[in-house]
Amino acid sequence: MKLSKELTTLTFVLLSLFCSAQNNKQQHFEPGAIWPDNNGVHINAHGGGLLEFEGTYYWYGEHKIEGKAGNQAKVGVHVYSSTNLYSWKDEGIALRVSNDPESPIVKGCIIERPKVIFNKKTGKFVMWFHHELKGMGYLAAKTGLAVADSPIGPFTYQHSVNPNAGQWPMNFTAEQKQMRFPEDLKSWSEEWLAAVADGLFVHRDLEKGQMARDMTLFVDDDGKAYHIHASEENLTLHIAELNEEYTDFTGHYVAVLPAGHNEAPAIFKKDGKYYLIASGCTGWAPNAARSFVADSIWGPWKSLGNPCRGTSVQQQTTFDSQSTFIFENPHNSGEFIFMADRWSPENAIDGRYIWLPIMFENDKPVIHWQGKWKLK
Repeated sequence: MKLSKELTTLTFVLLSLFCSAQNNKQQHFEPGAIWPDNNGVHINAHGGGLLEFEGTYYWYGEHKIEGKAGNQAKVGVHVYSSTNLYSWKDEGIALRVSNDPESPIVKGCIIERPKVIFNKKTGKFVMWFHHELKGMGYLAAKTGLAVADSPIGPFTYQHSVNPNAGQWPMNFTAEQKQMRFPEDLKSWSEEWLAAVADGLFVHRDLEKGQMARDMTLFVDDDGKAYHIHASEENLTLHIAELNEEYTDFTGHYVAVLPAGHNEAPAIFKKDGKYYLIASGCTGWAPNAARSFVADSIWGPWKSLGNPCRGTSVQQQTTFDSQSTFIFENPHNSGEFIFMADRWSPENAIDGRYIWLPIMFENDKPVIHWQGKWKLK
């Protein structure tokens, strides 16, 4: 029995070394495959995003553990670094959950979709994430803030908020601000959807602040940063301006695609236009992606349809994944890469990553399935 254990351990060590060596040589992407880091361990950065800083890329994401328990934050936010986007070095836990039961980020809370941007004015690395309080499910719908002096952390948790308390969306009319809604509206009826579009939930949450679930960050060419999140019970996206330090909301925001039921926003800018890719709201189950375009970050946003190309199943499930981030191809300015997660809620740690190039056809972003591909 002892010999068997020793052989098993030796086999595991040799396999890890082999995977590590293969990872160091990797020069292509394989969407949906196990993606080993420098230690031969599958990258653990789910729902993540990238930051490029001084020639190095940093990948931040949710650290998962095995089983359904991995859908809660048991460890924190993981960070990896790379200079080629293929091979990734484990840099450890950038933001660690707390063991203090009084802390909002106590072990067992929910931390999702962490994104990090660098503030040139302060020299700080600023992280925002979707935050749900322990034991409350998805009722809190807050966004959390953490800052660091280094891209690999440690990040120091600051606070969590419901954004823009007391502020109306900039694209609300005077009539919308004065509206009153019947209390007996039936959910998903035409009258209810019309009320949502007119601000039913904005009114409800005006005093305490708006809901903020699935989110991303975007820094524009002028250095202004925006927090984009699913709000109003996931029925409407909000695009909200951050202050100069990227650590608070200015109160300037718009309600985008009201009652459209969009989440998982990912955004990029090309040739002066803003493009947004999102998903529908079907929990962990994949659905068809949606794409939108606008001449201004504030909109109005126009639908461009489903950006995915492939089989019917691939198009209807976004390649069995959900959008999380979009970044520019470092080899070709003006070309972009779509990041998505293939969730595994029954065994969260086994979630896979879908990275695919975004192409343009008839002025629309499109994503074709590729089982293996390289940067060009």
